[in-house]
Amino acid sequence: MNRALRWTTWIVAVIVLIAVVFLVWANIVMQGTRSAALQVWRDDRVAVRDAGDSVVMTPTGTANGKGIVFIPGAKVDPYAYMATFRQVVASGTTVVITKPTLHLAFFDTRPLSTFEAHAPSIRTWAVGGHSLGGVRACQLAQDADGLLLLGSYCANDISRSYIQVLSVSGSRDGLSTPAKVDAARHLLPSTATMTEIEGSNHAEFGAYGDQPGDRTATISRADARQQISDAIEEWVRGLG
Repeated sequence: MNRALRWTTWIVAVIVLIAVVFLVWANIVMQGTRSAALQVWRDDRVAVRDAGDSVVMTPTGTANGKGIVFIPGAKVDPYAYMATFRQVVASGTTVVITKPTLHLAFFDTRPLSTFEAHAPSIRTWAVGGHSLGGVRACQLAQDADGLLLLGSYCANDISRSYIQVLSVSGSRDGLSTPAKVDAARHLLPSTATMTEIEGSNHAEFGAYGDQPGDRTATISRADARQQISDAIEEWVRGLG
């Protein structure tokens, strides 16, 4: 009996230790670059508020009635994507950046309606994500009017869907590499718009510094961000 008790105690201790290590690891996030975030906060064309479960960005000028629920990459600060969408929001699109459970999209089982509720006047919604967030967005695509992939690709097959898809990738992406994006192309509708930014890497889809495993970009963050914004704005105009 004592031996059984010792084994049970040891197993429980190991499980607790693994859980603690995982929780610590999951909560060490790649923080957003402060200077990039400040530029957004100071932009009077864009309003930003923390809704608890998400960061809500709305245009202060004329709105176009369209919105994007955007899911961050694994362990990336949601605020790191404000700079990515600054110009898109200023042009009239509402963007809701989610705060995934444990900073990992796959642990977040909340439906899109949870985040769409923060902007009830929006009638046309797209779902999007970066890296792992994009993989999760693909799983929610059936509930949206559009799918936006930034440095990402689908793991599930939506090729027979009529959803409007934009995939923006980087030629220097060391994580969602051009080869991986190309290999998963058949999972998207044939009408999907595929845009590759020459010289851009994985981390340039947000503003959080360098990322382990990534390749070195050969264009500036400002240049990459402008090209990403231009691609998204053009795509949004065709939504709905």
